[in-house]
Amino acid sequence: MPRLHVNIDHVATLRQARHSTQPDPTAAAGICERAGAAGITVHLREDRRHIQDHDVRALRHAVRGVLNLEMAATEEMATIACEVLPDEVCIVPERREELTTEGGLDVAASRTALAAIIPRLKSEGISVSIFISPDCASVEAAAQAGADIVELHTGAYAHAPSGRRESELARLVKSARAAHGCGLRVNAGHGLDLDNVGPVARLPYAEELNIGYAIVCRAVFVGLETAVREMAERIRAATPA
Repeated sequence: MPRLHVNIDHVATLRQARHSTQPDPTAAAGICERAGAAGITVHLREDRRHIQDHDVRALRHAVRGVLNLEMAATEEMATIACEVLPDEVCIVPERREELTTEGGLDVAASRTALAAIIPRLKSEGISVSIFISPDCASVEAAAQAGADIVELHTGAYAHAPSGRRESELARLVKSARAAHGCGLRVNAGHGLDLDNVGPVARLPYAEELNIGYAIVCRAVFVGLETAVREMAERIRAATPA
């Protein structure tokens, strides 16, 4: 059964809307862990639109499970990661005008940047993941780049009309198997919610599901602890004992 990692970026989005101190992402991380999250994920974007540098440092001290830092493949972010020492780094594509991460990283086009930072991160004992679209060419490129993990972008599956969802799921399954064959660990995330998470939870070799927006939205109505527990239970119910 894959472990639930909760992305708490949008707790910080709400805080930054008023440039206030509340709600506190570190407090949110504690609630998520108590509710059953095995890990906490945050994306320190170059424009600092939600998570801030001080959040990442505070979370490193507070998080008891796995801390996963999403970041662009830049020297600045690599320096911060090597200072803070998260358990995992997930390298993601980033465009300032996007609302959220829109696709997987073009690993081949990012080869030079990845070659500069992946060995540096791994030398500090940080596991390195690359966020990729679910296709075998991206899987192979991630393995060649030296990644330990691929995180499969589930957005096309999550947003597909009902007639195309099975084909998108098949792409995820094929990519997960290809990643395992390349010696890579497999994570998945993006666009997952209570209604669509079940089939992804059954992906072969999947170890972690990164879910944030749907949980924070649900928390508005039922509270963060309940929202995390509901998602964790949905994942458990979807996977065979």
